[in-house]
Amino acid sequence: ILKTLNSWFWWENIWMPINCTWADFVDRDGLVFPKPHQLYATIPYAFVLLIIRFFSERYVAIPLAKALGIKNVRRVKPQPNPVLESYFRECSRHPSQSDIKGLAKKCNCTVHLVEKWFRRRRNLEIPTVLQKFKEAFWRFSFYLTSSIVGFIFLYDKPWFYDIWQTWVGYPFQTLLPSQYWYYMAEIGFYWSLIFTLGIDIKRKASACGDFTAHVVHHLAAIGLMSGSWCGNYVRLGTLVIFVHDTADFWLEAAKMFNYARWEKTCNMLFIIFSIAFFITRMILLPFWILRATLYQPTYYSTTPVIAYFLFNGMLLILQGLHLYWGYLIFKILKRFVFLK
Repeated sequence: ILKTLNSWFWWENIWMPINCTWADFVDRDGLVFPKPHQLYATIPYAFVLLIIRFFSERYVAIPLAKALGIKNVRRVKPQPNPVLESYFRECSRHPSQSDIKGLAKKCNCTVHLVEKWFRRRRNLEIPTVLQKFKEAFWRFSFYLTSSIVGFIFLYDKPWFYDIWQTWVGYPFQTLLPSQYWYYMAEIGFYWSLIFTLGIDIKRKASACGDFTAHVVHHLAAIGLMSGSWCGNYVRLGTLVIFVHDTADFWLEAAKMFNYARWEKTCNMLFIIFSIAFFITRMILLPFWILRATLYQPTYYSTTPVIAYFLFNGMLLILQGLHLYWGYLIFKILKRFVFLK
């Protein structure tokens, strides 16, 4: 069954134009092509990024937070109590007064001690400002580095200025070393975000939709980048990556200064982020890149492959998320302008 599914998945008609086979993508005559098995390397790269994250948070983010006036609040842990812990995890974090009295009898202690235990246990679930700052610092560092490196990789490429160049010579476009490392780092980063979902700061219940949107975004990003790698849509892929990262580091910088209570700096950075977001996600992505993926391929082939619909479907999912986040950003800006 697995062998059959594998043969279906790698069927040439899914990935490449008519009269092309996987044999055509063997390196030859100085041409180097992306290979699907190279994507396995993104998993170890994700763990390398997690190691870099650990050291950067510990030796850069924490000293920077202290310099900005953020203190490391140490919370008092409640005394170990299996009965109360079980109730906290399985029943409720906010027990009623009658339940507290019942738990006090069960544990042979006073009502005051049970209330105190639940209060301390709830406090442990609330992330500290320092924890939030460290996560924002890591994302800021990656997105800023990715944006700078991406610009260095792309600024001298013809398809950075003329989107039609992304299709010239397709599918036999050689893979550049810069494109390889750009892809590996980005896919590895999104894998690392998924690996740390269980230990990163949890979203509030009211922000459940936003948490789900982030999970969908990470999975769609990995699927889109991995698929574009296999189909050799690397030129377009690097443009999509660059357009996304150039706005994100402004948001993470705004968060960092928000945690440090630098209100004016935070507001200024958020306004810059909003402008960058609307330019990149609401103008460049739909009217520049989506135009290149939806409209321009029809000039090169009269019979679109299945991958055409898959990749454009995932890009449209991302654009839908951008519209959702754009709506949230607009609401924040509206409050900021009219309610001060």
